[in-house]
Amino acid sequence: MKVLLETVFSRFSPAAKRVVRAAEQACRNHNHYYVGVGHLLLALVEEHDPGVETQLASTGATPAGVAADVRRALGTGDDRLWDGILVTPRVRSVISIAESAVSGGAAIEPAHLLEAIVAEGGGLAAEILQRYRGNVPSSQRAG
Repeated sequence: MKVLLETVFSRFSPAAKRVVRAAEQACRNHNHYYVGVGHLLLALVEEHDPGVETQLASTGATPAGVAADVRRALGTGDDRLWDGILVTPRVRSVISIAESAVSGGAAIEPAHLLEAIVAEGGGLAAEILQRYRGNVPSSQRAG
């Protein structure tokens, strides 16, 4: 299994790999058996990547505000042991979008993952980001 994961994340920068590990830990902290895009977004804002923070700032969002919104939306699952952690189809889609956006042999960075969450557009993570984006006048939005 470890070899498979290394292959899946071979194009990820060290920072993006840290985000994936942090998303898995967020999943465990919330007693969930799956890593969803919400866990990924929580990890992105908690890792304090400059590219992610710049993108969030352009929407009027703060890492702390997004993290609080995500934690509230995720809730906590039942306290029990899991045999493993699943990756949701939406996370797979986000990773695929991030891979498509990066040309050649360039590494996928945390900011690419955030852009992919927005581009995918579904689920609670995109909904939370959209709420912030909706609060910024279109003339002030980046991209």
